[in-house]
Amino acid sequence: MTPDEYLERLRELTTGFARVVRTGDHAAPVPCCGDWRLRDLVVHLGNVHRWAAGVVRTGDPSQQIFEAEPGADLAAWYGECADDLIEALRAASPQDGAWNFTAAAKTKAFWFRRQVHETAVHLLDAHRAAGTEYTLDPSIAADGVDEVLLGMLPKVKRWHTPPVVTVPLLLKTSDTGHAWLITPPGENDVPGSRTADPAETAEAVVEGPAEGLDLLLWQRVGLAESGLRSTGDVAAAETFLAGPFTP
Repeated sequence: MTPDEYLERLRELTTGFARVVRTGDHAAPVPCCGDWRLRDLVVHLGNVHRWAAGVVRTGDPSQQIFEAEPGADLAAWYGECADDLIEALRAASPQDGAWNFTAAAKTKAFWFRRQVHETAVHLLDAHRAAGTEYTLDPSIAADGVDEVLLGMLPKVKRWHTPPVVTVPLLLKTSDTGHAWLITPPGENDVPGSRTADPAETAEAVVEGPAEGLDLLLWQRVGLAESGLRSTGDVAAAETFLAGPFTP
C-alpha cells in the first residue's frame, strides 16, 4: 500500500478502536495480553501513538513513556492520541529519514505501516475484551505477515532467542496469494526470510488464511486455531511456528 492508503486505513482502525473504548467495559480482561484489562490496552495504544508521532516528527529515536495517564474520558483521550499521530503522518514526507527498530528502510514510510498493524492487532484485542466479533481484512493481515517476516524476524535477536529453522520453509496465504521462504540461520544465527519465487521448493510448507498466519505470528491464536495446514516436514514447521517473532 502507499502511505496515503495506510493513512486511510489507520483512520478507519483508530476510529473503530475508539468506538470499542466508548462502549466496552474498561475492566474487562484482554485475552492473550497477560493481566491487562481493556483500560490498560487503551492506555498502551494511546501512548504508542504519541511515541510514534514524536519519532515521525523528529526522525530520531525517543524513549517510550507509557505511564502517561488519560483523563476521565478514556475514549476522548485515545482519540486525541490517534489524531496526533495521524496529523504527524499527514505532515510527513514518507521518503525522509527516520529511525525504526526493524530491518526495514529507515524512512518515515515505516511508521505509516507499523501503526496500521499495531492498531489492527490491538483492535482485535479490544473486540475480544468486549466480547464482539472482529476479523482482519486479508490484505491487511498479509501485509502484517510481511512486516513481521521481512522486518522483525531479521532483528529478532534484539528481543528473543530466534525461532528454530532446520529446513527451508515456505509460508503461504491461501486467500491472498502471498508466499515467503524462510531459510535456516546464516552467520548471524537468525533465520533468513524473503518473498518467495513461485518456482522455489521447500522441505516444509505452511498454508492457510492470512489472518490466521498474522495472528499466529503475533501470538493471538495457537496453531490449532489458526486454520493453517502443514505439509512436508511438519515437525520442522511446527517448531518454527512456535516462535517468538515480535517484540
